[in-house]
Amino acid sequence: MNNSARPTPGQGQTLTYLRQLFEERGLEAKSKLGQNFLIELTLLDLIARIGSPGPEDLVLEIGTGTGSLTSRMIGRAGAVLSVEIDQGFHQLATETLDVRDDLVLMHADALASKNEINPAIFEAIRELQARTNTKRVKLIANLPFAIATPVIANLLLSDMPIDRMVVMVQWEHGAKLCAPPTTNHFGALSVLVQSLAFVELIRRVPPRVFWPRPKVDSAIVKIVPNPYKRKKVGDVHQFRFFLRDLYTHRRKNLRGALATMPGRTWTKTDIDARLAALGIDGTVRAEDLDKVQHLLLSNAFDGADNQQKLIAETQSHREEKTE
Repeated sequence: MNNSARPTPGQGQTLTYLRQLFEERGLEAKSKLGQNFLIELTLLDLIARIGSPGPEDLVLEIGTGTGSLTSRMIGRAGAVLSVEIDQGFHQLATETLDVRDDLVLMHADALASKNEINPAIFEAIRELQARTNTKRVKLIANLPFAIATPVIANLLLSDMPIDRMVVMVQWEHGAKLCAPPTTNHFGALSVLVQSLAFVELIRRVPPRVFWPRPKVDSAIVKIVPNPYKRKKVGDVHQFRFFLRDLYTHRRKNLRGALATMPGRTWTKTDIDARLAALGIDGTVRAEDLDKVQHLLLSNAFDGADNQQKLIAETQSHREEKTE
């Protein structure tokens, strides 16, 4: 595209604008990458406002897209690192966003695997922080639907301190992040994220504000990691895999789910004894337990060597429930 037709990111991201831009560039939204572009600019402004980027913040954006949200971070945040897997959209952002010392546009996959953020992203964050003297890292992004939950979970589990996340995700994923016990959406993801962070559902978003239109609603979610919560969990990776395996057969009662967890060899007698020590009924389902009880289960069944600590934690939880 010549300079006279150079688009201005975020200023006119209407449906007509995007269709013309994509046609001129030979671009297309790829469903396998979860690409859906916001055409309601007030929602981009809302995400930016809730994210509240400031001079001491490095903003991490996963999914640069057309650069519309990126442009709202530039100048407000101390630094911006925006990651895009699609070469066409990465090239578009490179040409349309002004070159600055506090902006890095990265062409890469955000995930090294299902359970790991691409290490090159952490390296880029550290280098950019050193150059810009930024103190905090915030994830502010309209996340590609295909990778939204692994990006959130893997960032929470990483050693990189994250001040907050303000993200657009599919409604079902947002509901899972925020769900309380005994509800349909409550599961392993709910327990994991809520055990490490405070989660708030900001807004439900209809399909009509995207192009192409997704088939489901979306949600803007705010997640604030909490060091105290993380300390109580201990080994966050062990906890993650325990929850994953516990919910492999989520319709079974707790005793049955524990008995069939892959790689474990507990007898039913052993399971009943440990559950009795915790004061947990084996006939309920895992989704009926609160997040603290899930942590007690993980400690009891996946390597709690310090039984006195486990007993103390159990007693403390009982007291909290009766207050």
